[in-house]
Amino acid sequence: MKAAVLHSVGDLRYEEVEDPRISEGEVLIKVKACGVCGSDVPRVMEKGTYYFPLIPGHEVSGQIISTEGKPGDIKKGDRVTVFPLIPCGKCAYCKIGRYNLCDNYNYLGSRCNGGFAEYVRAPADNLIKVPENVSYEEAALTEPASVALHALRRAKVDTADKLAILGTGPIGILLAQWARIMGAGDIFLIDIEEKKLKFAGEKYGFTKLINSRNDDPVDVIKRETKGRGVDIAIEAAGVPVTLRQAIELARKGGRVVFLGNMRGDVTLPERIISSILRKELILYGSWNSNFTSLPKNEWETSLRFMQIGKLKVEPLITHRFKLEKVREVFEMMYKKSEFFNKVLLIP
Repeated sequence: MKAAVLHSVGDLRYEEVEDPRISEGEVLIKVKACGVCGSDVPRVMEKGTYYFPLIPGHEVSGQIISTEGKPGDIKKGDRVTVFPLIPCGKCAYCKIGRYNLCDNYNYLGSRCNGGFAEYVRAPADNLIKVPENVSYEEAALTEPASVALHALRRAKVDTADKLAILGTGPIGILLAQWARIMGAGDIFLIDIEEKKLKFAGEKYGFTKLINSRNDDPVDVIKRETKGRGVDIAIEAAGVPVTLRQAIELARKGGRVVFLGNMRGDVTLPERIISSILRKELILYGSWNSNFTSLPKNEWETSLRFMQIGKLKVEPLITHRFKLEKVREVFEMMYKKSEFFNKVLLIP
């Protein structure tokens, strides 16, 4: 098959490799679409995967072409999306269904071969069927949609809650959509790129948009909330300044969610630490998503809301590239030589 193979940091090659071989309990999937996650760019261009060579990509949708063993209700021909975290099934967290906290997990696209390829293998237990009226391209966004839903469920969003979302990339817009679906009140979107804010406004109708290159979001939101702050602040950009701002933006007794993968070390000033104490803030970390039936399968929920048209992910897709263009795609995204939101690779 053809695949994009990372041989070393920055050395991503489109080449021919052996087809994956499946074993008991696994399926072979013909990849129809694979999203490029924001984390994929530094993984390919700066950090590397856990070993080389390796095929990146974890936002996968496709069709099952073969199965091995007893795959449950999954069968050849099914349209599926793939939960990329492969739990060990043995640790204390796996035994209580907290697979995203597994001590010894595997992971498509960083610890084992992923979806930047014509075919990918995956455990049958990690698959979820895609509803007929949800496209493969939309289904490839189930992973980021579920990550966003998980973060809001961690924060226990309530009706009329005021939210500040720092970072208006795909995850930021998905967070804002979910918050609106959940009945949140004012939703402030913050970014340094005017094109991202304009996109959120024009495509999704969000109006409380703050360009933090021009205005201090803390000052703006404090003014808008009469000095109170927001009920929930979500850091979704992964940079030190937005982490500090998230803490500043939360009201007394408010909640702060750390979602973005942080780029660089963070040093918090004394006054910020003091504000955590004095405001009695509740701080949440959010990692991956929930794939078990109880308390709620966030992947099934994401697909269901796509199916009924309430969660709109197709407008997020700004670029579609054939897999053979993968090198150019990563150069463009790394250098930010043009505006993009969600980028898909199509084998």
